[in-house]
Amino acid sequence: MEEKKKKDLLERIEPILDDAMHKYLGITINELRDDLVAKLRKPWINYEIDTKVPFKDAKHMFKKMYLHRLLLLYFGNVSEVARVAGINRRSIHRIIADVGIDIEKIRNEMVKRYDIKQQTVNTLIEDVLDNYKQMIHPQRLESMYQNIGEVTKELLIELPEEQLPLDKAEDEFERKYLTKALEENAWNITHTAEKIGLRYETLHRKIKELGIERPN
Repeated sequence: MEEKKKKDLLERIEPILDDAMHKYLGITINELRDDLVAKLRKPWINYEIDTKVPFKDAKHMFKKMYLHRLLLLYFGNVSEVARVAGINRRSIHRIIADVGIDIEKIRNEMVKRYDIKQQTVNTLIEDVLDNYKQMIHPQRLESMYQNIGEVTKELLIELPEEQLPLDKAEDEFERKYLTKALEENAWNITHTAEKIGLRYETLHRKIKELGIERPN
């Protein structure tokens, strides 16, 4: 079922991205499209991985981003956020205090749900485009930047609404962070553990639990 949903999503969003590249860049770059698709599969937990930040600190920052975005989407409604995150209200309040989220500010600002989602996808596309600055003609790239909003409007019609519960979102974050850290350290578990501030045994256990495998 999960694979079918992924395939259906790809069939809907890939033509939008190809059309946008052809229109604004004048060419179709398969690598760029694939990078965008990878991010857009789960856009609402998109988080830039920085392995220079120790693992525990990075996970703390991710949890703050995850809850902050949910609170924005549900206008500070703790009951709704608890339902989506899959944890109880008391835990939500504890995490809010722990990570330092100003819930009253969120409730007072009442940003529109659509605007939050649009800004999230806009930023996602901009971040991916930034990696291709050396490959694309500056004027063409600027045209794409200027029209990101139009591309996002089309994508939002097709992107899934569902949010991952907190435990699954954390697993996604850990898998991405640890995979990147291992790649940067030639898959040497000892060196990787030292770099990211984990014990060797802890990292080894997480690799097994998360199903992280070194590519052939």
